[in-house]
Amino acid sequence: MGDTKNRVLGIGGVFFKTQNKKELHDWYKKHLGFNKIEDWGTAFEQQVKESSEKTNYTVWGTFPSDTEYFNPSNKSYMINYIVEDLQWLSEQLKKEGVDISEIEEHEEGLFAWLIDPEGTKLELWEPK
Repeated sequence: MGDTKNRVLGIGGVFFKTQNKKELHDWYKKHLGFNKIEDWGTAFEQQVKESSEKTNYTVWGTFPSDTEYFNPSNKSYMINYIVEDLQWLSEQLKKEGVDISEIEEHEEGLFAWLIDPEGTKLELWEPK
């Protein structure tokens, strides 16, 4: 290519169809704290303090077409959200009647999964 400029710097957003925008927005506000949702959606800023060695990042990952990782959802995508305190959030969601998996510890951090009202599998991630 010859040039030294970066072409892609990260994922700018996740876009998906919804059958009931208001109901879905209300669910995300109540259960995941998306308090600044507008009609078009919301945006997240990732800031790392200058004195911090921690880097926040967004993953763009591909899976084989026959993956079962998104099950039980029949959607062709899954959304991963970075969370601050997965144990606390998991407890809150359970109190609110949301069915969430047990927390699993992996090399990258803590993970748990849930399904939103339209059948989309969500992955909650607390990085190490």
